[in-house]
Amino acid sequence: MTFDLSATPLVTLEEGVLTLPISLDGKGNALDSDAVDQMGTALAALLAGDLEARAVLLIGLGKNFCAGGNVAGFASADDRSAHVRELADRLHAVIRQLDEVSVPVVAAVAGWAAGAGLSLALTADFSVAGPDTRLLAAYPGIGLSPDGGMSWNLPRAIGQNAARAFILGNEPMTGERGYALGMLSTFVEGDVREAARDLAVRLASGPGESYAAVKALLRASAASSLSDHLDAERDSISRLATSPDGIEGVDAFVAKRAPEFGRD
Repeated sequence: MTFDLSATPLVTLEEGVLTLPISLDGKGNALDSDAVDQMGTALAALLAGDLEARAVLLIGLGKNFCAGGNVAGFASADDRSAHVRELADRLHAVIRQLDEVSVPVVAAVAGWAAGAGLSLALTADFSVAGPDTRLLAAYPGIGLSPDGGMSWNLPRAIGQNAARAFILGNEPMTGERGYALGMLSTFVEGDVREAARDLAVRLASGPGESYAAVKALLRASAASSLSDHLDAERDSISRLATSPDGIEGVDAFVAKRAPEFGRD
């Protein structure tokens, strides 16, 4: 690893998990611009191979995951349109990075996930919620439209009709309901942050090459015909059969032992 984490003091790397805060304690856990910038810097290093992590964990540092954008900052800007456009560009750069990384991304959706916070949760591969989780589109409440990919990811998660009703209706939804609809991947009765961290650590010890291939195939499937995608699946599985993780996984299965992935 050549990346110096002191350049991103909010970011931590432990047990193979790159933890990225998206909001800070106070001010309702609004999306924090400095946190977003540090996320972008760390993710760029991960994508460039300058930082070694096997999973990414998105968290809020207060009681909420993220309550959306800093609306007071919108109001005080000299040019609101230019200000919001700049913030959206910075957020969207991070959303693109999260979509591009080959490692699993987990979101600890504790408390409120509203507006851009919900958009970030929808970007994750795993979104962990609990009894205190609350989801809200938020944008119509301040006369704006979604950013952060909400209007792209949400219909794919729960369907066009449900996405339309959720965003336009702008009514809070419980984490349990969001899980039942497929908006969130995981619902736990215990501590959301602890469960999300445990999941990220478990994934970090898993078959990274397999995870990367799965994510690549899923990403490509939306624009592929079935015939073309079958060829892509064939090429991927045959390539992984001689990869370190593929060899270890198959050999461990035959030997009836637990695999040890991530070994060169």
